[in-house]
Amino acid sequence: MKRKLSAEFLGTFFLVLAGTGAIAVDSVSGGVIGHVGIALTFGLVVFAMIQMFGDISGAHFNPAVTIGFAASGRFAWKSVPIYIIAQFSGAIAASGLLKLILPSATTLGQTVPKGGIGLAFVFEFLMTAFLMATILRVSHGAREKGITAGLSIGAVVAFEALFGGPISGASMNPARSLGPAVMTWDLSTLWLYCCAPTLGALLAVPLCQWLHRMPKDRDPA
Repeated sequence: MKRKLSAEFLGTFFLVLAGTGAIAVDSVSGGVIGHVGIALTFGLVVFAMIQMFGDISGAHFNPAVTIGFAASGRFAWKSVPIYIIAQFSGAIAASGLLKLILPSATTLGQTVPKGGIGLAFVFEFLMTAFLMATILRVSHGAREKGITAGLSIGAVVAFEALFGGPISGASMNPARSLGPAVMTWDLSTLWLYCCAPTLGALLAVPLCQWLHRMPKDRDPA
C-alpha cells in the first residue's frame, strides 16, 4: 500500500505540476503556450503518468475516478479515503512548488466558471461522466495500464480540455482544482469542482454496466 500511495501522490503531483504549470507559464510568457498547448499538456501528462504508475497504483490520480472504481465494485471502499488523501496531497504540493518557482505568475491554473455556475457544473458533470466511462471500458479492474488505456484516456482529457476549458476550466478532477485553490486561498467555487466530477463519475458506472450487458445480437440502431 505504501508503494501505491506513493504512486498516487507522485502521479497527481506531476499531473498538476505539468498541467497547471503550463497555464502558469503561459501567463508569464505572454501566451506562448496557448489554449491548445495547455490542453495537449494535460493529455500528454496523463498518458505519461498512466504508463509510469499504472501497474503500481492503477493510476487514478483523481478522487472522482477512485470513487467511480469503488462504486463499480472494482476497488475497495476502505481504500478510497487514503487514495484521496494521497491525491490531494500531491496536488497541493505541486501547486505549492509552482507558487514558489513562479512567483510572478498571474494564475496557478485555478479552475474558474467562465460561463456561469450552472453551465460550468453541467460541463464538469458531463465531461467527467464521459471520461469515467472511457476509463471503465479500457481499464482492467481498477487499473489504468497499458498503451491503449494511456492513449485513450489522455486523448479524452486533451479534447475535453480543448472544448470545455473556456467554459469551466475542464477540471474533471477535484484534486486538480484543490491544489491551486488552496495555494491562492480562493475556495469560493471549489465545491463545484468536487461535486460535479464526482457525480459525473458515479453516473458513468451504471451507464457502462447497462451497455456492457446489452445483448450482442441486438441492432444498435
